[in-house]
Amino acid sequence: MTVKDIIAEKLHAAFAPDRLDVTDESHLHAGHMGHRPEGETHFRVHIVSQAFEGKSRIDRHRMINATLAAELAGSVHALALKALTTAEANKTH
Repeated sequence: MTVKDIIAEKLHAAFAPDRLDVTDESHLHAGHMGHRPEGETHFRVHIVSQAFEGKSRIDRHRMINATLAAELAGSVHALALKALTTAEANKTH
């Protein structure tokens, strides 16, 4: 199982998202701190979930970081997050 798959699986289990996009952007960071030739170090996550209702942006990021603590302590060097509620996501469309 890839790191991307592990991230997606954990976020699905924790937040039952309406939408989840996990993108491995490691190739964009070649030569930068934390990059490994085999990749799977830099990820971008866009998640839409009712679990974020009433939570601040910082609280949402903390919730996600707690869910992915093992990955962040290990192979993942960078994680860019966009975490919205369903209502917020619908406003942007």
